[in-house]
Amino acid sequence: MSKLPDIGTSIFTIMSKMAVEHNAINLSQGFPNFKVDKRLTAIVDRLAKEDVHQYLPMSGYPPLLAKIATLVQKSYNRIIQSETEILVTAGATQGIFTTIMALVNADDEVIILDPSYDCYLAPVLLCNAKPIRVPLNDDYTPNWERIEKGISPKTKLLIINNPHNPTGKIVTENDFLALEALLEKHPNIILLSDEVYEFISFEYPHISVHSREKLQNRSVVISSFGKSFHITGWKVGYLITPEYLMKEIKKVHQFLVFSVNSICQVAISEYLDLISVKELSPFYQEKRDYFRELLKNSRLVLMPCEGTYFQVASYAAISNENDIDFCKRLITEHGVAAIPISTFYADGKDLKLIRFCFAKDNKTLEEAAKRLCAI
Repeated sequence: MSKLPDIGTSIFTIMSKMAVEHNAINLSQGFPNFKVDKRLTAIVDRLAKEDVHQYLPMSGYPPLLAKIATLVQKSYNRIIQSETEILVTAGATQGIFTTIMALVNADDEVIILDPSYDCYLAPVLLCNAKPIRVPLNDDYTPNWERIEKGISPKTKLLIINNPHNPTGKIVTENDFLALEALLEKHPNIILLSDEVYEFISFEYPHISVHSREKLQNRSVVISSFGKSFHITGWKVGYLITPEYLMKEIKKVHQFLVFSVNSICQVAISEYLDLISVKELSPFYQEKRDYFRELLKNSRLVLMPCEGTYFQVASYAAISNENDIDFCKRLITEHGVAAIPISTFYADGKDLKLIRFCFAKDNKTLEEAAKRLCAI
């Protein structure tokens, strides 16, 4: 008997597979297609010949932990104890999975704000806990009255994603004030903040839970080197949380992966001395603006994109099909793969919206836009 009877193959896997089968341009799954920084690959080339191939400490490579603490202090003015409050994970997804498995018990409730990334649901179900799916407003702002109605004495965890995948929305200062007021009324709820796109924001600054003193002692913050440094296949992320929560998370982590890829951790540790995360937002804003300009003569209506490397678009002027069928036809007839937004909702809410990934080289974006403008 299946432990996850209602969960099938991920929509990202389905669309990427179809893109390969039909030789379509893949703007569906969230990964860059441009070259990794040569300085990073040069570090890996050198390290491959050095003695960095055995297990590292469970929490992570100590110099990397120290540099993560420095990065958080420089970015958010938060002091982190690198030995006890940071855990390097096998990608952000493992960090999220491990956190939920460690902190959520059977019959607990976990609030998930829809549209939501698909990796939140499975670990909640595997805990025999209950996911409470609360939809955002149609403009993707949080509906705090609706969120509060979703809270019960059994609520253990509230998950937020900022900047938001799939919508590219940024949580505002007023929303953080509302969140802090809400959690003050419910002191037993833990906040899980998925911030894997934290260094990719545009007109509005990203506000991190790291910068909110009222939230720090009751939050787990998830980050991703894969997203930040265009190395998604390395599957290296990290989480930061107070020691009392970290002790529980490490209990699960040690039996799930124990420690993360050694050569990658050492390479990232050295690479952090060479780069600035402040370069990321201007880099991706140029990509976003170029992609939007290329699509200005299409029949797609582009939604605001405040962060991440995803662009949501309405196809309502083109077709009345449901978004899954439209995305499949977009691949088979027009050679471009996108992600249907309805798959991020518990009830499959269909607003005729699809998501493109613009973390691609300009040649790819130009060819994709040419095909999309021809529809």
